[in-house]
Amino acid sequence: MTTIETSETRYLQVINEKGEEDPSVMPALFEADFRRFFETIVLARTFNQRALSLQREGRIGTYASIWGQEASQTGSALALSAEDWIFPSFRESGVLVARGYPMWMLYRYWAGDERGMSAPEGMNIFPMSVPVGTQIPHATGAAWAMKLKGHKKVAAVYFGDGGSSKGDFHEGLNFAGVFKAPCVFLCQNNQWAISVPRSSQTAAKTIAQKAFAYGFEGIQVDGNDVVAVYKAVKEASDKARSGGGPTLIECFTYRLDDHTTADDASRYRSGAEVEEWKAKEPLIRLRLFMEKKGWWTKEYEDAFMKKAQDTVDAEIKKAESYGAPDPADMLKFTYKELSARQAKELKERGW
Repeated sequence: MTTIETSETRYLQVINEKGEEDPSVMPALFEADFRRFFETIVLARTFNQRALSLQREGRIGTYASIWGQEASQTGSALALSAEDWIFPSFRESGVLVARGYPMWMLYRYWAGDERGMSAPEGMNIFPMSVPVGTQIPHATGAAWAMKLKGHKKVAAVYFGDGGSSKGDFHEGLNFAGVFKAPCVFLCQNNQWAISVPRSSQTAAKTIAQKAFAYGFEGIQVDGNDVVAVYKAVKEASDKARSGGGPTLIECFTYRLDDHTTADDASRYRSGAEVEEWKAKEPLIRLRLFMEKKGWWTKEYEDAFMKKAQDTVDAEIKKAESYGAPDPADMLKFTYKELSARQAKELKERGW
């Protein structure tokens, strides 16, 4: 049985590591939906691979890889409405790709250009949050504001297992529980907060069960099962939109790469552990499932892989041909109005 009720929390898995489904929890999806899942994961992974290459070539700065977490990111993003608001941490490139955020802007951001995080009009996405956990109370506040205004929208906020140890996490969830804010808290538990293992974050059996202390539901899902993530987020967002309050979803997944390109994970975790999790990664099981259904062929994957690579390469070309930012922006937007000292410095520098 893949849906388990315990005294702590509920665990959800729809497709296991062998590509086998549990029909009792499978949502109403069609071939086109599974192709969309597959193609979005491939596109996000292609973006990620190119970003790692660009970083090694010195063409972008420090980058946080999403390899291994694509199901948690794309499955959740595709389950949300276009009207919902997203509050990402620094590792949600896959979420933004799935939402249709211009990839060339993401590459600009990772190259150090703040303009890359200026979301296009009509795209309800806040800038990535590099400080750990600070986006959680922001999302709660936005969700509460939407409730007060009668908007049928949801605020979805992403953070890691390390973020669950921050005070912002507890304050955000406590407030959301008291005021029944339409917020979906998405914890990507990738087992490591840089070099600190999940076991050192909390003595609780799950992160999901922490929601119960704040008066709302927590659920743990197989974070490498894109369908389970999609189902959990769709149900949680529908519930929040209808006035049912928040939900904490713990996506139990694994970070296959280093924490960032500035990290060396081999110093604190074993190669055997990584290899074990590689066999569980999201694309493998989705491919196995689709192959059993007759929806996947090597020709199909190769053709879409080529399309994804061409798309991403075109986005990189656009990013690198974009004009450099105005250095005066470092001072122009620090305060509402320029101070006398800032105005003097701008004048002296000819900016």
